Amino acid sequence: MRSIQRGIFTAPAFTALAGVLVAMTLVAIAPTPSATQTPARPAAFDLEEATIAQLQHRMDTGQDTARSLVDKYLARIEAIDRQGPALHSVIEINPEARAIADRLDAERKSTGPRGPLHGIPVLIKDNIATADRMMTTAGSHALEQARPPKDAFIVERLREAGAVILGKTNLSEWANFRSTHSSSGWSGRGGQARNPYALDRSPSGSSSGSGAAAAASLCAGAVGSETDGSIVSPSSNQSLVGIKPTLGLLSRTGIVPIAHSQDTAGPMARTVADAAALLGAMAGADPADPATKDAAAKGRRDYSTFLDANGLAGARIGIVRNRLFGYSAAADRLADAAIADMKTRGAVIVDPANIPTLGKFDDSEFDVLLYEFKADLNKYLAWLGPAAPVHSLKDVIAYNNAHHDQEMPYFAQEIMVQAEKKGPLTSAKYVAELAQDLRMSRALGIDAVMTKYKLDALVAPTGGPAWLTDLVNGDGGTGSAPGPSTVAAVAGYPHITVPAGSFHGLPIGISFFGRAWSEPTLIKLAYAYEQATKHRHPPTFAATADLAR
Repeated sequence: MRSIQRGIFTAPAFTALAGVLVAMTLVAIAPTPSATQTPARPAAFDLEEATIAQLQHRMDTGQDTARSLVDKYLARIEAIDRQGPALHSVIEINPEARAIADRLDAERKSTGPRGPLHGIPVLIKDNIATADRMMTTAGSHALEQARPPKDAFIVERLREAGAVILGKTNLSEWANFRSTHSSSGWSGRGGQARNPYALDRSPSGSSSGSGAAAAASLCAGAVGSETDGSIVSPSSNQSLVGIKPTLGLLSRTGIVPIAHSQDTAGPMARTVADAAALLGAMAGADPADPATKDAAAKGRRDYSTFLDANGLAGARIGIVRNRLFGYSAAADRLADAAIADMKTRGAVIVDPANIPTLGKFDDSEFDVLLYEFKADLNKYLAWLGPAAPVHSLKDVIAYNNAHHDQEMPYFAQEIMVQAEKKGPLTSAKYVAELAQDLRMSRALGIDAVMTKYKLDALVAPTGGPAWLTDLVNGDGGTGSAPGPSTVAAVAGYPHITVPAGSFHGLPIGISFFGRAWSEPTLIKLAYAYEQATKHRHPPTFAATADLAR
C-alpha cells in the first residue's frame, strides 16, 4: 500500500493520492501541445500579479470597474488558457459574469462596496456546486447533465461578499480519487492542465486548475478543495499561498466529496492577504454541515487584523524533520534558508520538533477514505436529485466503463472499485481506523509536539519541485513525496503554504501548520515570512525547467 500524499489527491494518489466571452458554457480543450514547442511569451497584462486591494483601488478611483476587470480576465483566459501556452486551467466560463459585474458596479455607485471582495473576479474548482448556467462535474462527463439544486454554501458566501464567480477550474478528475496511476490535473472533461512555470511539468492537484489560473493571473484568486494535499501541493508548485483550513471552518455543503473526515475547501492566491480575504469571506456556520457548528465562535470573517509584518518576532516555531525532510535536496535547502530567515525576523526556532507518529497512519487513512468516499459520494449524488445521470458510485463506475475512450484513455478506476466494495460507516474496521487516525494525528501527533515544546506553529517544506507530466505512467518524482499535508489533513488542522523560492525555475513552498482553529496565528506567521522574503514571482510559461538556473 502506498502512502496517501496528494489529494482532494494528486496521483499517484498514493505514493507509499474571454476579451472574448465564450458563448457556450463549456469550452472544449484542445490536445496539449508538445513540450518541445517553446510558446511565445504572453503579451503584457495590466492586471498581472494585481492584488485584491489594488483591484479595489482601481475600482474606487475609476480606473477600472468590475465589468472591465471581468473583460480583462476573460481576454487573458482566451489568450493564454485557450491559446498561447494553453494552460487548460479553466474548464468553463460563467456566461453571467458580465451581467453580475454590471449589477455590482451599479450597487457600488448607489450604496458603495459591500467589502473587500466587491466586484472581484474569482475562479472556483469544478467540484463546487453552483445553481446557475454552469455545470458542476468534478471533471467527469458523467455529471455534465447534473444540475445542483442550490449553490454550495461557500459560493453563497462569496456572492454575498460581492465576488464575481468568473468560471470553474479544471482539476484532477473526481479530485484524483479514481486511479493509482492518474496524472494530476487531467480530467475527461477538461484535458490535462499545465504548470505555467514549466509547461511540461505537473501543476499538481487535485486543485490543479485553481493553482495554474491564480498563478497565471487569470483571476484575482481561486478556490480549491483538499482531502490531503490538494490545495497546498499545487500552491507550492505554482508559487502561491494556499490555505487548507481547520475542518469545519468552511462548509462542505454542495462540494463533490471524497471524505467528510478530511474534506475542506480553501483559498489559493498570490499573497497571504488575498488568501486571508477569501478565507474570511467563505467562513461561517452552515446548519446543513454539522462540522461547522463552532465556525462562528472560533473562526473569523475578517483575518486582515492578523497581517502583521513583525509577526515572527517571539514566535516559537518547531521544525518537523522526521519524514518531512530528506526526500528532496532542493526542498531541504530552501526550507533551511526559510528557517534562517524566520530566525532573523525574531522567531525562536526549536529544531528538531519531530512528530513521532508520522507514517503510522498512512494505510489506515486510505482505508478510511475508501469507506467515506462510497458513503459521501452516494449522499451527494442523491442530493442532486432523480434527474442526475448517475445516482451512486456504482453508477459512476458503470458510466466510466461504458465511456472508456472519454473517461479512461490513460488510467483506470481502481480506487473507485475498491471503495465500492466497502461496507457501511458502521463497520467496526472503519470506526476503529478513524479513531486511531485521529488519535495518532492529534493527541499523539501535532498536539503532543506543540505542547511539549510550547510551540506556536510547526514548519516543514511543503513538497519538492514539480515532476514531469506523464500520461503513460502517472505522477511521480519528489514533488509527490511525503510532506506535511497528511498529518494536518488527517487531524483536520490548518495548514498554510507560502512561496520559499525555486529550483531551476520550479517553485517550492514552506508550510506552517498547527492546532485546530489556529488560522490567525498561522496567517500572522505566514504574512511576516512573506513580507520579509517576497519569494513569489510570476510564471514565465517556459516549455521546460531552466536547468541553467
